Amino acid sequence: MTTVDLAQLQHMLGSLMWAMGRVGGLCLIAPVFGDAVSPQRIRLGIMLVLTAVLAPLAPASVDPMTADGISLMVSQVLIGAAIGFVLKLIFEAVSFGGQLVGQSMSLGFAETVDPRGGGSSPVISQFYLLMVTLLFLAMDGHLRLIALLAESFRTLPPGEAAIGPDGFHAVVAFASQLFGGAVRVALPATTSLLLVNLGFAAISRAAPSMNLFAVGFPITITLGFVALWLSVRSVPGAFESLQNSAWTLMHDLAGG
Repeated sequence: MTTVDLAQLQHMLGSLMWAMGRVGGLCLIAPVFGDAVSPQRIRLGIMLVLTAVLAPLAPASVDPMTADGISLMVSQVLIGAAIGFVLKLIFEAVSFGGQLVGQSMSLGFAETVDPRGGGSSPVISQFYLLMVTLLFLAMDGHLRLIALLAESFRTLPPGEAAIGPDGFHAVVAFASQLFGGAVRVALPATTSLLLVNLGFAAISRAAPSMNLFAVGFPITITLGFVALWLSVRSVPGAFESLQNSAWTLMHDLAGG
C-alpha cells in the first residue's frame, strides 16, 4: 500500500497553485489565449493543460494555506497578467491603427460586433486585428509565449522574487506603444488619404458650387480601399517591430 507524505502532498499542491496562478494570469489577459472568441471550455482546458505541464517547474517551500501562500499566489497572478498585458498592448495598437484608417477613409461608422469585448468596433479595425492574430500564430508566437512562461519559473522562481515597482513602471511606460504603434500602422494609409483630402480642398476652391459631400464620399471610400490594399503589406513589418519591443520587455519581466 502506497502512502503519501503530508509534506509531499503540500509540495505538490503548492506547485500546482503557483503554476495555475501564473498561467491563469496570462490566459486571463493575453491575446489568443484569453480572447472571448474562444469557448470557455477550450480556454479552461488550455489553462489546465499548461498548469499540469509547468507545475514541476514551480517548486516552492511556502505553505499554500497560509497568508504567505496567498500573497505568493497573488504575486504569481500579477506576473502572468503583466506579461499578457504587454502582449495585449501591441494587438490593441494595431486595432487602434485600423480604426484610424477607417476614420480617414470615411468608414468610421461601419462597425460590427466585437466578440472580444462585447461591444462594437470598426470593420477595418477588426480586419487589422484578425490579420495580425493570424501572423502571430503563423510565426509560432503562441509557442514562444509558452516557452517564455516556462523559462520564467527558472529565472523568476515562486517565493524568491517577484515583479518590483520598476517592472510595473516599465509596463505603464510601454503603454505609450498603444498610440505610437497605432500611428506606425496607420501612417501609410492615412498619408495617402490626406493627399486625397487636399485634392478635394483644391477642387472646392476651383469649383465652389460642387457638392463635395455627394461627390467626395464615394471617391474617398474607393481611393481608401486602394490605399488600404497598397499599405496592408507594411502592417507585418510594423507588427514585427512592436513584437520585438514587447518580447524584450516580457523577457525583462520574467527575469531574463
